[in-house]
Formats: sequence, C-alpha cells, structure tokens
Amino acid sequence: MAVAGPIGFVGLVAPHVVCSLVGPAHGRLIPLAALVGAVPVLAADVVGRLVVRPAELAVGIVLGIVLGTVLGIGAPFFVAPIRRRTAPRRERPVTGCGRADTHVARFVGVRLGSPNDLASTARRAMSREPGRAGADDDVDVVDVLGVGFGPSNLALALAVQEHNERSATGEGRLRAAFVDQQAAFGWHRGMLLEGATMQVSFLKDLVTMRDPTSPRSFLNYLQGQGRLADFINTKTMFPSRVEFHDYLEWCAADVRHLVSYGTRAVGVQPVTGPDGTVEQLDVVLRDADGDASTARVVRTRNLVLATGLVPWLPAGVQRGPCVWHNSELLPRLRELGYGPRHSRRFVVVGAGQSAAETTSHLHEREDAAEVHSVFSRYGYSPADDTSFANRIFDPEAVDHFYAASGEVKQMLMDYHANTNYSVVDPELIQELYRRAYQEQVGGTQRLFVHGACRVADVRPSEVGPIDVDIEFLPTGQARTVTADVVVYATGYRPIDPSAFLGDVGAWCRRAEDGELLVERDYRLHTVDPLHAGVYLQGPTEHTHGISSTLLSTTAVRAGEILDSVLGHRRPTPDLPVAHDQAGEPATVGPGWGDPGVVTS
Repeated sequence: MAVAGPIGFVGLVAPHVVCSLVGPAHGRLIPLAALVGAVPVLAADVVGRLVVRPAELAVGIVLGIVLGTVLGIGAPFFVAPIRRRTAPRRERPVTGCGRADTHVARFVGVRLGSPNDLASTARRAMSREPGRAGADDDVDVVDVLGVGFGPSNLALALAVQEHNERSATGEGRLRAAFVDQQAAFGWHRGMLLEGATMQVSFLKDLVTMRDPTSPRSFLNYLQGQGRLADFINTKTMFPSRVEFHDYLEWCAADVRHLVSYGTRAVGVQPVTGPDGTVEQLDVVLRDADGDASTARVVRTRNLVLATGLVPWLPAGVQRGPCVWHNSELLPRLRELGYGPRHSRRFVVVGAGQSAAETTSHLHEREDAAEVHSVFSRYGYSPADDTSFANRIFDPEAVDHFYAASGEVKQMLMDYHANTNYSVVDPELIQELYRRAYQEQVGGTQRLFVHGACRVADVRPSEVGPIDVDIEFLPTGQARTVTADVVVYATGYRPIDPSAFLGDVGAWCRRAEDGELLVERDYRLHTVDPLHAGVYLQGPTEHTHGISSTLLSTTAVRAGEILDSVLGHRRPTPDLPVAHDQAGEPATVGPGWGDPGVVTS
C-alpha cells in the first residue's frame, strides 16, 4: 500500500480476493473483481463528502484509514493463504501403473481448460485410491484424452474445437485434453530441407476433407499470411515442407489451450465401477524429464493414442557421433558445422524419398567431397503418383480395405506399395542422375550411387572416422569407403502400445499374429469389462490400409473418431459384403523399415 497508494492497492487486491472466493475462471473473475474494486472506492468517496461537511476528505485518506485498520486486524487472514501456497506440497507416489513405454507420448493432446486445471485435476485424482470409482469420487473426468500431438491428434483437437464452437449453449460439448513430451509442437523438424515439397495435395490438410468450410484450412492459413494470391501463382498443389509445417504450427497455436506440452504419459489403469465394469481410465502422467515426483493422474472416458512412429535402424546398427538416422539430419548437421571445401565424405543408406532428399542435400554442401548412396534395388524406383493409383488414399478406399478379407488386404498392400514405400519422386530421380552424369563428363565425381548393394560393415577407421564396407549383391564383391558420417534413411516403425496399456491391454483383442484388432471407427476391439473407448491413430495399416500413417485421410479419420466418441458409431462399412471376414487384418503385414535396403 505504501508503494501503490490506497486506491491502487484496492485495484491490486480485489482480483486476488475474488479469485480466492470464486476461482480463476476469467468469465466470473473479471466482472466480479471490477465490482469488488469499485464498491469500496465509491463508499469512501461518499463518506469523505459527508463526515466533515461542508469540507471534503480525499478518497485516499478515507481508504487509508479503513485499510490500515482492516490490515492491522486481518493480517492473519492475508498471511495464511500465502503460507499455504508456499508450503512444500506432499503427494503420494503413484503405484501399480504398469510398465512405461519409453517412446509413448511423443506428441500432445486435449486439455481440461488450462495446464493449471490439468495439474489441479491430477492432484485431486492422486488423493483417492487409484483405479476405484465411487459415488463420492470428486474427480474431474475428461471425455477425450489424447496421447501424442502430431498431425493426427492435432486434427482431432481441431475437430473437437469446431464441434464445441457449434455447441454454443454448452450442451453436447466435449472436454478434451492432449499431452505430449515435446516442449512445443514439431513434426519431422529434422527433414525440413530447403526446397523439399509435400507429397500430398494441400487440400488434404487437417480439416478440408472433413469440412471444406472450416476456418482452419490451408487456404485460410494462406489468406491470413497474405500469401493466397502468390501461392495460386505458383500453380502447384504441393507446398514446400517448410510452409506446410508452418501451417501445422498455426493450427496448433489455435488449440494451444487444449495441450499440455512437456508431459509424458507413462501408464494406464482401469477405473472399476461398483458393477465391475470399466467405463473410465486413469492415465498416469509425468513431466517429460522423467522426474517421478511429478507423477499425476487424469481420468478419461476415451483414450486416443497417436504416438507416431520411431526411427528404424537395421539390426546391430546404433546411432552415434558418426552414425545418424535421417530424422535428425538438420540438427546433426548444425552440430557438425561446415568444414573446408570438399573435405567430408558421407554415406546415405536407403532407397526411398527421404534417402534421395538426404543424398541431394548433402551433395549440395560445399564441404562434401563425396556422397555415396547405397541401396539394394538396382536404381531408385519412381513413386506411382498417377490418378487411378492415388485412389488407394481416398476415404472410400478405407471402407473397401476394411471390408476385405485378410488375403485381399495383403494383395492390395503389395500391389500399391510403390505409392509409398521405398520410392522417390521421378523429378528428384532425374535430378540426381543429371548431377552424377555431369560429374562423369567433367571428370570429377562427387556423387556415387551404389545400386544392388548393401552396407556389410561399419567400423572405426585408421585414416578417418569410419570405414564402410559396401557389398555388390550380384557378385558378392565389396569395396571400402572411408566416411565421416553414415546416414541411415531406413524408415520408421510404429510404437506398440501394449506396454503403455498395461493391464488394460489384456481386454484388447488381437489377431493370430499378435496385431491389435481395430474396429472401423479406429476403436480397439475390446471385451468385457472394458467399456471405455481406446482409439488408435496411425499403426492401423493391417486393418485400414496404406493411408493409415499418412496425411491423406487424417482429417476424415479425426471426424470419424469424434463421431464415435459422441456415440454415432459406424462399426462396419456401409457396404454390401458377401463374406464374413470384414475387419480381418492383412495376412502378413508390410513389415517396417525400408524394403529397398537389404541388411544381411
């Protein structure tokens, strides 16, 4: 008060008094704080005009006398809350959470209202017996908790946000929260190479295929950035990867209030009701740094797992200072820095788009003396981007694929693998060949393409960082290349959610090969007593087809999951099916990694 003056002091203290009475919700806090602050000032003004009439006492003098008296008598009232807030907080450790998957929760999900609300709910949940439901259970429950916040759960967050905006009265609105271990949104940042373009149309953004009128479309993003006309003039359907990532960040900022970044989900516990059924799940969260003391619990009616893919390396290969995966290319290159002109040698292992882009990017560096591209195909194979083949990525194709028998599913996967797996854009193939040929003509070769080859061994070198043995498969002959860095562009594998689900996973049905059975609405096929919804975004190629891990059907899938959560379930395709094998998984599955790389 001595610093601000009595009137300023009222303005400072009023919001805190109101907050302690009605909570931090701004809709109530702001108008009530204005009222509570105005009343004593008006009262002091009236008193000052009356007590010494016809003279007047200044408002500040009256407030000073009153506040001095109040603060003198009520000091304990003001000090007690401060002591409570600053006292160390003791929380019970979480027990019985099941094993934690170290890769789970790479991305983010939906929130309770704010990160503080999420923590508050978690603390209340920690005060009860884990996994038990009762009539006196004073625990906030969310309708949807998303684990992971890449494009898939970001699309779901946008769908939830737009659903809630349409439900203006509050009836039918969903409470959703998302968690992710990243500190901020990011998607394949290590491959945001200059000049690299998307391989999917901008119309297959996060919303347009679900709702062409959505304000979160790529076109609305361009309009907001002032680039719509300029983008149209490029005459392309495929924006740069850097620009599309900026669009994703733009969308993520719009639903930032739904996301708790820097948070890892480490386990799930069933909440068993009085009748023995499991209608809700307790999800155990922890700060991404792994500090066990930060463990907390959020209860949800539906769990949506979208934990993405993790880099795949051939057996026996371990990342190190000289051995990288292409997913970390740009950060690693920044750490490496630039060397003298033509002073470094690189080896790139892989036959797909990422491998070719990595080869091109390294070849453009001034310090690259040699770049060796190694793969088991005789040459780069072009991606089939023709119109009829692209129908395999249509939303309708998901219905057809799901309805097919396991044998037909595998046939379709095999037929159309060249739309996605271990293939390269024809224009990039032609550009790499042009460079290699021009170097042959000039007599100084820096780009070497080793087709029908494999990396037989990588070991420390006496004359450089590492020696790489490259075997020519038709003859078995090998040559050794001394390299500074080997980059494996060998693809990704999905994360098995079994360890994360713990005991809940025992109620999820599996196929004979161990793959989780997934219903048409992406909900795991579960058995009693589990009635809570567990949804899977991403690793569903064996049931939903080749587009499962791609952007092509992301918007539509988000809408289907939202409809399912709302109770509008569509468990089987609305198709006439002449067999009883709908939903059966593919017979073999595509395997993981780059099929254009032989490892043994």
